[in-house]
Amino acid sequence: MQKKLFLLDAMALIYRAYYALIRNPRLTTSGRNTNAQFGFTNTLLDLINKEKPTHMAVAFDTEAPTERHTSFVEYKANRQEAPEDLIDALPDIKRIIEGFNIPVIELDGYEADDVIGTLAWQAEAAGYTVYMVTPDKDYGQLVKENIFIYKPPYQGNKEEIMGPKEVCAKWQITDVHQVIDILGLMGDAVDNIPGIAGIGEKTAMKLLAQYQSLENVLANADTIGGKMGEKIKAGAQDAIMSKQLATIITDVPVTFHEEDFCIKAPNKEKLGEIFTELEFKSLGKRILGDGFAAANAEAPLPAKVQQTDLFGNIVEDAASLTARDEAPAADEGINVLLADKNIENTPHTYHLADTPEKRAELIALLQQQTELCFDTETTGTDAHAVEMVGMSFACCKAEAWYVPMPANQDEAKAILETFRPLFENEKITFVGQNIKYDMIVLKWYGIDIKGAIFDTMLAHYLIEPEGRRSMDLLSAQYLQYEPVSIETLIGKKGKGQGNMRDVELEKIKEYAAEDADITLQLKEKFVPLLTHKSVEKVFFDVETPLVKVLTDMEYEGIALDTQALADYSRELETEIKRAEESVYQQAGVRFNLASPRQLGEVLFEKLQLDPKAKKTRTGQYATGEDVLAKLSNKHQIVEDILVFRELSKLKSTYVDALPLMVNKRTQRVHTSYNQAVAVTGRLSSNNPNLQNIPIRTDRGREIRKAFVPRNEDFVLVSADYSQIELRIIAAISEDVHMIEAFQQGLDIHAATAAKVYGVEMSEVTSDMRRNAKSVNFGIIYGVSAFGLSENLGIARSEAKTLIDNYFAQYPSIKEYMDKQMRFAQKTGYVQTLLGRKRWLKDINSSNAVVRGYAERNAINMPIQGTAADMIKLAMIAVHKTFKEHNVKSKMLLQVHDELVFDAHRSELDIIKPLILESMRNALPLSVPVEVEIGAGKNWLEAH
Repeated sequence: MQKKLFLLDAMALIYRAYYALIRNPRLTTSGRNTNAQFGFTNTLLDLINKEKPTHMAVAFDTEAPTERHTSFVEYKANRQEAPEDLIDALPDIKRIIEGFNIPVIELDGYEADDVIGTLAWQAEAAGYTVYMVTPDKDYGQLVKENIFIYKPPYQGNKEEIMGPKEVCAKWQITDVHQVIDILGLMGDAVDNIPGIAGIGEKTAMKLLAQYQSLENVLANADTIGGKMGEKIKAGAQDAIMSKQLATIITDVPVTFHEEDFCIKAPNKEKLGEIFTELEFKSLGKRILGDGFAAANAEAPLPAKVQQTDLFGNIVEDAASLTARDEAPAADEGINVLLADKNIENTPHTYHLADTPEKRAELIALLQQQTELCFDTETTGTDAHAVEMVGMSFACCKAEAWYVPMPANQDEAKAILETFRPLFENEKITFVGQNIKYDMIVLKWYGIDIKGAIFDTMLAHYLIEPEGRRSMDLLSAQYLQYEPVSIETLIGKKGKGQGNMRDVELEKIKEYAAEDADITLQLKEKFVPLLTHKSVEKVFFDVETPLVKVLTDMEYEGIALDTQALADYSRELETEIKRAEESVYQQAGVRFNLASPRQLGEVLFEKLQLDPKAKKTRTGQYATGEDVLAKLSNKHQIVEDILVFRELSKLKSTYVDALPLMVNKRTQRVHTSYNQAVAVTGRLSSNNPNLQNIPIRTDRGREIRKAFVPRNEDFVLVSADYSQIELRIIAAISEDVHMIEAFQQGLDIHAATAAKVYGVEMSEVTSDMRRNAKSVNFGIIYGVSAFGLSENLGIARSEAKTLIDNYFAQYPSIKEYMDKQMRFAQKTGYVQTLLGRKRWLKDINSSNAVVRGYAERNAINMPIQGTAADMIKLAMIAVHKTFKEHNVKSKMLLQVHDELVFDAHRSELDIIKPLILESMRNALPLSVPVEVEIGAGKNWLEAH
């Protein structure tokens, strides 16, 4: 059996794991970031399962200085402080490693790469094949015939294994020992190794190809001559020191004892403890079996959040809030334990209402309530294509009822009719978890809930916008109760999963009744939390009434011209083939155009389009859209590649996919809106995702032609807010100049261009306006001079001047941004005009990258979130006024700042003013709110 030793560079892998999830962090129910722990554990597990090592160890750096620090005090001095969440993760990760019974190796005075280098060489001498698991390029100097660098998979790329051949090819050298010569010449910015000023990677490789070693390069400085020779002479001492700093030590006082490094069975008790604390439920089950469950205990009630305006002015007396009140960390007094309660050990009374007499008795009881919980069990997850299997109700803790429904739909409808007076009782509040689903199911049976509703999923969304919120997880967190898993009834997701119709009655009764019982208990937990977080207004005035609006919109769906899409698909196929053949002709070779590696080789090696072409971490050329866009004016082949990509994506993602989403029952497309996903408050949608249908290109806009009215008596109407985010920032910053421009009805981008360029409006060119538009929208997202220069293709100095001039002309916007930052740093959150909050736990981080992301959100969220609140209020108002006027027209879609309607031709003159009034007055601002409205035979024509 081959002996395989895997040596892991802990910190390199931990950093990578942390930053891979930085934009969508994994948070525990107490708000703790577990990116690093989760990512590292996944890497570790994948290595064990996929590579089948016989031996393994993990090497850590220590805080003690090394000889490198002694000889060069600036060594690693320019590294930013590690993010606090990453530092906090280290003890957890060491516990996880120990739980896997893998040795942790660390030694004061030496770095992890020294430890790994020493152990790798010892193990190789003992007959092992060794894999050094790291993304660090320095390790190239250590590889041998049986020692390899192993870069784990990252962001969709495959793992990369590099031996002597691959390392030499990467650096264009003949011997791996020359890696340290390369590093000596070029330095290493990450470790603050200086190298020779002015010499980069490509120059270093050319010099080494000619002179074989750093010492020979220095000795031939006079021969090299010119500016390069001068640079080499001036940097000789730095180069020698840099080579020493980059040299990995291979005689560290550690010894490879193979019995200590042997892969052993994990300590399940230790792993269970740490996975419970970190809430690694799925990962825990993957390793420890289906019996594992993990959740935090109930969090203590936080101090009440001050009700403030956007700038922190208190508008009502409340207890003070610190940044830590929002999400106490697990080490600040929250007891962490398993969800130790379940249906087996918790007293409960769940009734079966399966006869006319029992149902009548249940209805009579429920009619006496002012509040009850309601849930449906169905044959699937598409609310527009399922049958009801049963209903459950609860009106007090630990007691609930289940009403089974027959497969015969006429009989099912007859039973539901007996419940109609209950559902239409306006005095009852109906509680549910994602109750919109249940309301749509009821609607297909001809029943609407007339009373008020309370959705526990939406309540938790406003309490913890970035948290996960499945009912099972919420139950474990807030009630320390683990509900019956649906997988125990119908099996795991996939082709083999069963149907609720097939589950025996007693099991489904316990499962369904428990759902209603637990959801009602969660509602009682969330009501005080909504108050403590001061988000009741958004919950009761925006999110809750929107549920009924979305229910009606999703039920309606929209008609799709499938024949038009089929015709367009054939047209795209022809254009795709034409673009593809053009690429091959210009390249002079046929290759896999969908392969980034092959494409990179053609563009940058065969055609030499960019001598400074960047490579990805896997060593292949970067060929993303941003890279190709910058090269599009250099060669026609690039434009053809971009066309090929655009059309291929349009065809597969939209043109061919949309007809497959047409509902067989209605022959319409019924998208599903998600209220509890985007932390800004924006709606998202899926099946299909309407938010991503392209509108910036002519070819993309063609897709909108396929969305059509229901019949000849209707037309589509589109109503779109005009530049709403800019109007909001003008209003909340109270910037006089921007408010004046909007009040005068000026072209805001041209007005901005005139100010930042110091010219009259009549003198503004199209390029000036384009640049000003990028600044206007870029400021909202915290754009930097570098980012703006990249977006516009201008010099960074010019971009900086644009931004500086912008703030000089709109000083109140800069003041707003500064106030937002101070407010976030003080309170730990930002909020919209209506009080929707986003918690920014990293706003005071000492790590600039992490802090910068939080700072951009501090500026952007109040603007984007207020825009989200505004269009939601507009939808509620339109829905209400349509009902009051009893019109035939229906609101169908919401996409970004736009609403789409199926409008009866006879009602056009009635509904257009209603729509405009509802949208303009949804959330009054100190600037005019403009809405563009149009009608047409399809969505494109209406817009």
